[in-house]
Amino acid sequence: QVQLVESGGGSVQAGGSLRLSCAASGLTFDDYSMGWFRHAPWKERDGVSSISWGGASTLYVDSVKGRFTISRDNAKNTVYLQMNSLKPEDTAMYYCAARRGVHGGMWWVPMEYNYWGQGTQVTVSS
Repeated sequence: QVQLVESGGGSVQAGGSLRLSCAASGLTFDDYSMGWFRHAPWKERDGVSSISWGGASTLYVDSVKGRFTISRDNAKNTVYLQMNSLKPEDTAMYYCAARRGVHGGMWWVPMEYNYWGQGTQVTVSS
């Protein structure tokens, strides 16, 4: 049984930082590229970032480039999202997801991913 469990969300003021973690179990972690998505009320679920199996390749949506950093530790079966210079528009539920197969391509499309976590809430106040 595959499980992805996110943690690290919370409430911060604009300009602050948070580090999200996603612990995976029940799958061969380094067979999967990993992604972070976010879902704000009345909006679609949007891709935030993706990282390849070994961590050498990373991708970001334009709105977070230079502020967010994705990383992974395959020894711990964990993927991270370091979020700096947070803005109120970053407020959302954040989800991690696992994608079997190639990295890149349509990485921002939720249907490309095989497994999802339950999410962790990030709230940024102005």
